[in-house]
Amino acid sequence: MKKINNLPPIFTAAFPVLDKLNEAGYEAYFVGGSIRDLLLKRPIHDIDIATSAYPAEVKNLFPKSIDTGIKHGTVTVLNDGASYEITTFRTESGYQDFRRPDHVTFVQNLAEDLKRRDFTINALAMNTKGEIIDLFNGLSDLKKRLIKAVGDPATRFHEDALRMMRAVRFMSQLDFKLESKTKKAVSEFHDLLPKISVERIRDEFVKMGTGANSRAAFQVFLDTELSEGVPDFAGKKDLLAIYPQLKFNPSMETSLWAVIIILLKIPNNEIGHFMRDWKNSNAMTEKVKKIVALFDLLSEKSPSDFELFTAGKDILLNTIDVAHILGQPVNSEALVDRYTALPIKADAELAVDGQFLIANGIKPGPKLGQILLLIKQKVIAGEVENTQEAIQDYLNQIE
Repeated sequence: MKKINNLPPIFTAAFPVLDKLNEAGYEAYFVGGSIRDLLLKRPIHDIDIATSAYPAEVKNLFPKSIDTGIKHGTVTVLNDGASYEITTFRTESGYQDFRRPDHVTFVQNLAEDLKRRDFTINALAMNTKGEIIDLFNGLSDLKKRLIKAVGDPATRFHEDALRMMRAVRFMSQLDFKLESKTKKAVSEFHDLLPKISVERIRDEFVKMGTGANSRAAFQVFLDTELSEGVPDFAGKKDLLAIYPQLKFNPSMETSLWAVIIILLKIPNNEIGHFMRDWKNSNAMTEKVKKIVALFDLLSEKSPSDFELFTAGKDILLNTIDVAHILGQPVNSEALVDRYTALPIKADAELAVDGQFLIANGIKPGPKLGQILLLIKQKVIAGEVENTQEAIQDYLNQIE
């Protein structure tokens, strides 16, 4: 049995919770992704605890608790300023929506609980001594860098069709390969994916697309035809086939969406529709629109100072990132230097505003907005100094 010595604080802080369950006669273990990430020396953001105690028994032991998912056996326990999700060992059956079980049965057996998990590398458990319980050769698959379904992959994917997207997501994030039988099952049952909500698919797609090995994972995403079951990708495999050949992996969500939109040749006036189909936020949509617009501009000519100002630093850097990913020649250093040298970088930095113009006899209305824009353009071009005195002199000249 593999044993981990000197567990990190995120685990040791939870020892009193597991100890209390053990002292009351129940089994309790750390389970799932935290064990995987511990063994891979990856950052661990949260831990999950599984126990033989029923939810009511957990609540009796810990007076401060929240019924976060009690129907499925999960209770959140508050202990010493921290919160821990504790789930009763369980089996599941009857997945009518290919996502959530119709029936959950609580069991007293850790093996039965681990058997229902998605992949072998996630079906690991660990006690407070640091001893790893590995019933499905997850440790071996970690060593081989393999994503492999627990038991029969067809059964796992019919239980939860999102697991197929999770498979390619883990490929990307962990830089692992997809085990052959698991990959074959994804190909065979890829048409189950549209039964899953777009929001859930999007989350996995973004993690896949921004992972360290996203190009290889994307190739499997295409090869298994998972791509046919997501919004606006059906029948566009030829356009998307360029993605695995890209120079770099996108590391930001905005870059990912911009790259996909450019590869799919989506017209600017249809970007909003595409982003809505993927259930993206309005804020994300607006950022991506600006990146694609600036990328198009960079492909044609060098942008003016005013166009750089309008884009802003974040959009400029994001667009340079997209250009590098797509292999588009761009003098990024010169562009950043030009942006850095701009006299102002935000509207609020302009020395005058609408009130200043009104005080100078310009009536509120379209003309005031036009004059303010003209002043801003002149300041950015370096033709008028950004001071009230210089702008006043300029106003006197054009009146």
